[in-house]
Amino acid sequence: PSAASGSAEAGSGLLNLNSATEEQLDALKGIGPSKAKAIVEYRSAHGAFRSVDDLLKVKGIGEKLLAGIRDRVTV
Repeated sequence: PSAASGSAEAGSGLLNLNSATEEQLDALKGIGPSKAKAIVEYRSAHGAFRSVDDLLKVKGIGEKLLAGIRDRVTV
């Protein structure tokens, strides 16, 4: 199954950026409470993330941080 399928996260252990809570996001290495809140606020204001790369649009998240969490999140 592709990473875009709805069932991919269930068996893969990946955190879905479009359904994760602030607490779940905060548990990711490099994402603290303020970045977790920013991710949830961005999602609320702009709608669902279409790709993991959309995290770069969130204030405080850059290429280095994205590279560190890319293999642990999905959309």
